[in-house]
Amino acid sequence: MSILQAIILAIIEGITEYLPVSSTGHMIIASSFMKIASDDFTKLFTIVIQLGAILSVVILYWKRFFQSFDFYAKLFVAFLPAVFLGLLLNDIIDSLLESPITVAFTLILGGIILLKVDDWFKGNEKIDPKNPTAHTKISYLTALKIGFFQCIAMIPGTSRSGASIVGAMTQGINRKTAAEFSFFLAVPTMFGATAKKLYDYYKAGFELNDTQVNCLIIGNIIAFIVALFAIKSFIDYLSKKGFKIFGYYRILLGVVLLIIHFFIGKLII
Repeated sequence: MSILQAIILAIIEGITEYLPVSSTGHMIIASSFMKIASDDFTKLFTIVIQLGAILSVVILYWKRFFQSFDFYAKLFVAFLPAVFLGLLLNDIIDSLLESPITVAFTLILGGIILLKVDDWFKGNEKIDPKNPTAHTKISYLTALKIGFFQCIAMIPGTSRSGASIVGAMTQGINRKTAAEFSFFLAVPTMFGATAKKLYDYYKAGFELNDTQVNCLIIGNIIAFIVALFAIKSFIDYLSKKGFKIFGYYRILLGVVLLIIHFFIGKLII
């Protein structure tokens, strides 16, 4: 992987991390078209690069991180399913990271779901005069359920943010609150995933050369900067318009990928 390729992937990561379109899926697709080798460093980069984008949440919502112990406790509860299932399914997840076709099918399936989500949970956006905060309160049980929904995103192309947001909405939470909780949950999730991936990389006997270190540093910085702008835009759009445009985009991209694979030529990472 060259520095230029790392920059391109970082821009893609920064834009897509908080959109329900799958940042990992987009990086797998971009890696395929740029003919980046599917080696251990590429898999490491695909995970670690997300940390830069995640840190933008801490900057934009820093006051929320000094809210209360309850805030951290709920994030911890929601984070637990990813810890257990991530360790249990690590090898399967690694193999799926090599498959653009897995991404294509999950993009389409997820897109179909996003076309229906606004209609399924439109009641979540209504304000009850007797209980105006009813759709903004996340209990410990709700946090745990959201954590399990987030684990669906271990399948590349699913979207971590999309899975956790929809998971929250199934529990009666409105779009804005669901999206923000998904952002906060990304912080411990991606810190954990990055630490685990780096540990496995070194445990396997690999070492980072100067170019690879530069790719990770530059990539994380760029992903961080791009994500700062992407988060606010997404929250504003989601609150007003909903998920449909992301559903159509996912389906279109998934279909295009399948056409390229089966009729034009195989995608090779």
